[in-house]
Amino acid sequence: MFGRLGAPEIVLILVVVMLLFGAKRLPGMARSFGQSVRILKSETQALRKDHADEPQADTYAAAPTPALQPESARQPAPEAAEADIPHRR
Repeated sequence: MFGRLGAPEIVLILVVVMLLFGAKRLPGMARSFGQSVRILKSETQALRKDHADEPQADTYAAAPTPALQPESARQPAPEAAEADIPHRR
């Protein structure tokens, strides 16, 4: 029902708009509508660019947990490292 707008329906809608708002206000309304569409378009492009610039979670490998690291790659905890160093006074 609403998806089939022909030429007579569009002309009728335009006549109703002209009667409601007047011919003097229509150019200003069209100008502000065009500016709004332009701003919306630029903002959506900026959001798409920001989204494309963000790194994806899959691109970074997670750091392996200490339990899964080989024995040679493990580093001692800071407390254990301090305990191995003789204290000088």
